[in-house]
Formats: sequence, C-alpha cells, structure tokens
Amino acid sequence: MSDKEQIASGFNRETLIEAIKLGAGSIDKRGIARALGLKTGEQKHLLKQALGALEAEGVIRRDDQRNYSLAGELPAVCVVEITGRDIDGELLAQPARSEGKVPLIRLAPGQGAGGRGEAALGVGDKALVRLAADDEGGYEARLIRKLGHSVQKILCVLRKPAKGPYRLVPVDRRSRHELVPAKGESDKANDGDLVVCELARERRNGLKTATILEVLGDVDSPGAGSVIALHSHGVPTGFADKEMREAETVKAARMQGREDLRDLPLLTIDPEDAKDHDDAVWAAADTDPKNEGGWIVMVAIADVAAYVTPGSELDRGAFKRGNSVYLPDRVVPMLPERLSNDLCSLREGEERPCLAVRMVFDRFGQKKSHKFLRGWMKSAAKLSYNDAQAAIDGTGNAKANALLDTVLRPLWSAYAALCVARAKREPLEIDSPERRVRVGADGKVTGIELRERFDAHRLIEECMIQANVCAAETLEERRVPLIYRVHEEPSREKIDALADYLPNVGLKWTRGDKIATSRFNHLLKQAKGGEHYETVNEVVLRSQSQAVYHTVNQGHFGLHLQRYAHFTSPIRRYADLTVHRALIRALNLGDDGQSDEERSRLTSIAEEITQLERRAMAAERDAVDRFVALYLADHVGGEFPGRITGVTRFGAFVRLAATGADGLVPISRLGEERFVHDDRAHALIGEQTGGRYRLGMSVTVRIEEATPITGGLLLDMVTEAEPGPRPKRGTGRSAPAGGRTGGRPWKKGKRR
Repeated sequence: MSDKEQIASGFNRETLIEAIKLGAGSIDKRGIARALGLKTGEQKHLLKQALGALEAEGVIRRDDQRNYSLAGELPAVCVVEITGRDIDGELLAQPARSEGKVPLIRLAPGQGAGGRGEAALGVGDKALVRLAADDEGGYEARLIRKLGHSVQKILCVLRKPAKGPYRLVPVDRRSRHELVPAKGESDKANDGDLVVCELARERRNGLKTATILEVLGDVDSPGAGSVIALHSHGVPTGFADKEMREAETVKAARMQGREDLRDLPLLTIDPEDAKDHDDAVWAAADTDPKNEGGWIVMVAIADVAAYVTPGSELDRGAFKRGNSVYLPDRVVPMLPERLSNDLCSLREGEERPCLAVRMVFDRFGQKKSHKFLRGWMKSAAKLSYNDAQAAIDGTGNAKANALLDTVLRPLWSAYAALCVARAKREPLEIDSPERRVRVGADGKVTGIELRERFDAHRLIEECMIQANVCAAETLEERRVPLIYRVHEEPSREKIDALADYLPNVGLKWTRGDKIATSRFNHLLKQAKGGEHYETVNEVVLRSQSQAVYHTVNQGHFGLHLQRYAHFTSPIRRYADLTVHRALIRALNLGDDGQSDEERSRLTSIAEEITQLERRAMAAERDAVDRFVALYLADHVGGEFPGRITGVTRFGAFVRLAATGADGLVPISRLGEERFVHDDRAHALIGEQTGGRYRLGMSVTVRIEEATPITGGLLLDMVTEAEPGPRPKRGTGRSAPAGGRTGGRPWKKGKRR
C-alpha cells in the first residue's frame, strides 16, 4: 500500500492485518471497515484493494461466508474430524479440509461425550465446532453439532453372489470397494437388505471386514431411495418421546389480545399436494385519497411461536432439524404433525392464530408503510396455484370462481403494481426450470415432469418477499438483533471464470465494470432465443454465491434488496421462527417472544441452520437422483437427447432433456481417438481430428447403466464430435485422464 493510500484510507498494512487477526476468522469486509472507522466510499474502495492485495500475497484468506482470517490460522467455526484422544482421554481433531501443517485441536473437557439418547463422538466422526486459540499454539474446540455419521459407519446392501461369501456393497457411488461381513454378521440380515455397517479389524490381504449395526429394510422396497438419502446425510427422522408428549398436550391458542381478522377473506394458495399452510394473502384497493391507485396487501403467517416457545422440547427438536426436508415420496417435517398439519396450519374455514403484516403500496408498487400485528383469522379458501390461475384465465372451477371478483382480481391488480417496482429494482432473473418426480403409492416413479410456473406462483412469491423485507426493516428500526437471509455478490474468482467462458458462445463480460444484477439480466436477454441460452443460464447460476443465514446484514444480491429476513415459513424453517420471536419482543406482542438466551446465541444459530439447510438440500438432491435412476433403469439401452452441462478431464456430464437427469459419459466412451480437456474452451477435444464436445452442446446419449442404489447414471455418447481445429499442445489444457482414452473396443453398431 502506498503512503498516499495509507493517508487517504486512515489505515496501514499492519493495522489491517491486526484487525483481521482480532476478528478471529469471523469478520467480513464490512466488519473490518467498521473496526477501522472507515466511512467514505473512497476509503472502502481502498480497503477492497488492500484486502485483494493481501489475499493475492497469501497473507490472508476468505472462507465460504466471505470472512477473513490470517492464512496460517483456522476460522472461528470449522468442520473437524475426530482423530483420537490425548493422554487425559479428551478428543483430538484436525480440520476436515487442511493444507500444510495441521494444528493440534483438542475438544474442551466433556465436549462430544454425548447425553441421554445421543451417541458420543468417536474416531472418524465429523463435527462443526467453534475454535479458540490456546496458550500452546493449538486450538480448543467447543461442539456446535455432530455432522452425520462416522466415516467408519457405512450404508451398504447385503448381497449373496452366485459364488462365494456374502458381500456388503456401499450405496455411496464414490465408494468403490466392497466389504465382507465379519463372522456371523450375515445372519443379522437378508440378501438385499440395507444395513448400517462399521469397519471391523482389517485383513492383511483382501477385502475389509465389517459388522452390521442396523438393518433398515429391503433395498428394493418402496421409498428405499429416500431412506438411503436421509440416512447418508444424517437427517433425523421421527420425534423424541418428549417432543411428542409436548405436542400432544400443548393447548390451543386463544383469540384474547389478538386483532380479529376473521372478516377478511384471507386465502391460502399452495401446491396441490401441500399439507401444511404457512401463509395466507389478501389485497384491496386503498381508499385513502392521498394514495390514489394504491393497494393494501395483507400477508398472514401461521403463529408457530405461540406453540413452540424458547427452550421447550419442541424448540430443541426444531432447532436440531433446522428445516423440513422434501423428498419425492415424503416430507420429513421440522415439527410434529399435530402442529405442522393442524394447530399451526391455516386450514380452510378454521380459526387460527397468525402474525400478520399490513402493507400499503402506491400505484407503482413502492411501499409507503407497513405494520405488524398478532391476529386471529379464518382462511376463506384453500386454493392450488392451478386453481387460482385458472380462475384468472377464465377456466376456473366453481370454488375459485366464487372468489374471483372479491379476492383474486384485487390480488392480481396489487401484484401488477408490485411488478412495476420489481422491474425497476431488477432482481436476478435466471430461468432455472424445476422438475418434479411423481411417485405412486407403490413407491415407483410414475413420471418426471417440468413444474409449470404461473403468475399465481410469482404473485405469492412477491408478496412473501415484501413481507420478509418488512420484517428485516422493522427489527432494524427497533435495534433488535435478528438473523438475516444474506446473499452476497459473486466472488472475483467466479466472475473471472464466467468472463473466460462467455467468448466461447459469442458473448462478453467487461471485468472492470461494477457487478450488478442488471448486467446478468442483460447477458441472459442477449442469449435468449439462441442455442446457448440454457447453458448461459446455467453458467450464470453457477457464478452466484450461496445464500446463508447471518446476523450481520450484507444484503441480498439476487433479489437486489438492502435488507432481507425469512419470516414467511415458520412451520418448515427455524430461521423464520427466530424472526417471529424477535418481532413479538420488539413490538410487545406477547410474552413468548425472543428470550435473552436465544438472543445471545443468534450467531451460532445462524451458522447451524445454514449447515442444516445445506444438509437438507444434499439429501433432497440425492433422493431425486435415486428415484430418477430407478425410473431410467427400465430404459437401459435407450437413446435420449440431452445437453452437455459440464466437461472435466475424466468425461462429460450430460443432462437428459426429458427427465432432467444428469449422467456421466466417461472420456473413454467418446470415440476412438484420444480426447483432452481444454479448460479455456470448456470442451473435450480430439488430439487427431480436433473434434470437440463442448459445454452446452446438444447430444444424443445411450443409457448404459442406471443404478437406483447409488443414483448413478452411466451414459454412452452417440453424437459425433463437432468439427474443429486440431488442438495446439501447451497452455490451457489439462492432461488426459490416464492412458489411451479411446481404448475400449466398440461393438458393432455402437457408433453412428
């Protein structure tokens, strides 16, 4: 940093490094600016440059949540793996991801010992911990939560081959080595059963042995794909006895002290198969002459806080889950059914407690005011998205048509005003189709379809966004700590990768310009209608940061909002429940709001529920993969159109057009010549002919294998490579994935 920059910014290199050191791995750019007292735009710009320079030098580093720490130190919150015990019997650990010298991490006395109904941590287990430097150059760790199962515990299928002893076949597609049941263990289960195993003592030669800890049922039974996904990711199912007793004995809320909203025709609009109903909406023209053409919109949310109080058994259980998990054939709810589907669900025609926000918008969709209230409502109707949209389109059923003039048309008119403000705000508009796996009562997949998106979906989405903004604004105004939903702008590395790719499809990204949602939207508009539109959407999506929960407001880049909090789904997200409690306390709406103890833990709660959300997403993806593989197992040998969505040194990933399934074409199945990966061109290129398989290329593939147990899909390439110049040897290309890549002899008729 130059002397001029030091004077202008008010800090030098040493003070910047000291601020990062004091932040202990939990300080981001905004926190550093506050710590150094930087206020002007010029100072913050110079800070950004200085941080970039220190990062490039390897002095500091950033974690996934954009927090800075010194390069040689671990972040304040870290995933560790238990490696052993010290002489005193306390657990020792090391970072799950480590480079170079590994520091000594010792769990604080008693940490990880387990409790009633909870297993203790053991060697091989992974855990999320909070670290503090000790006096010996190492770290002391305090447990936040255990992550999944021990690496020595493996989910397998017991198989009896035609010849030889039983085998234990891991369901994880990354595990290639079978196990052998230890002596007498095969008697615990039947051929084809899903079992949880633990490694036994290893043989000097041959396969490893394992003991069977738990039998989960037949791998071919209905729903096995979901059982595998849930167990593999450590998602808890069912509820503890204490939770169930509390749920069964909880008293129904009363209207006393609440605002009577029963005369308002609030209605719920949800997917047709929804069982719990978090939110209800209503709109009417504003009669205030000062707001001509304006609208009043009410969003009423299930008052879960009235039933799930801080520190209760239900609260502890909900926090342990973090959120509901949605799989093709089932839902693993965050709350017991008596709450999620009954007392807290805004059922049609039944009186329910709610926490509502009344919002006033002008005719251009700009919010003029809002007010939160604790209410007592009765849902006028339960409609599906299809029902509501059909009524607006003139093809509705009798139930929806009866609400057309009084409820639905005012809602659509209010939405039209909100759309004006949304267009001006210009949030990120990525076109990412969602596919739905339909599962029959027998557990078999009956079809895979593209989820249609109507204006009804967008209307509810925009109403919920506005309510979430109001929650964040109110709590900020009252100076009440809260958990924000944070989505940071893309990292420099991801933008560089995007800029490198775009010239391959005739587009460009000017690196020096400010990163903004409008730039991404302009890029997508340029691509629309062309052959690369789907790929550009995918690449733009991959360039985005992952949203997280955080107690420090960093804005929501994708929605282009300065402040945002999750408020609208407390039945299925713990984050929303914390926001409800904060509002109740801030606005004096009851004595069941945010407690002092919860307030003190908000940072760790945010970290925890972020990890639990990612766990749920991983389990949902895995379950979908397994159900899709089950569906495609009946189509092995069939040829399907698709698109290359990824290229690597070991092959091409292809997404099938009809099902959205992703499969791998190994590099050895691309052709007779040797192919190499060109990372700059995002293509696999033949060394002799220059023929290429590039990212986004439309291809036809043949299904070679579909394995429901692992969710794996192995494909053969049918489409010939596109012509291209022979590759020049040298920069920008990764080495081929071992040996001669076209060495497999092709069967007659295999290539066309």
